[in-house]
Amino acid sequence: MGYRKGYYRKNGTYVQGHFTNNRSRSFSGKNNGCVLLILVFIMLTSIISCSDSADDISNSGSNSNSSSGSNSDCPTKTCASFKTRAEAQAVYDSNRKCYKNLDADGDGRACESLK
Repeated sequence: MGYRKGYYRKNGTYVQGHFTNNRSRSFSGKNNGCVLLILVFIMLTSIISCSDSADDISNSGSNSNSSSGSNSDCPTKTCASFKTRAEAQAVYDSNRKCYKNLDADGDGRACESLK
């Protein structure tokens, strides 16, 4: 809102000063599409990050409850830890979520660089 000074029209009549709405009517709906896209992007990234952290929490919870402790060394296994691709594939098949770093391209074949 702003105050508009008095002025004379072309026909000679005088219009007294008054308060006016300085915003145009199209301004309020002008950027709704961009704002909507930004909000959708924020929601999707928060959902993805929450699901990743939930997987981490559930995996760590199962590790603390298991007495074997075999899942605790999962992140340290690399392709260099195996002599053959068959050994790496067997370990990868035993727990694909735990040893996902052995399959670089995600095609289900572990350590394709090994023979």
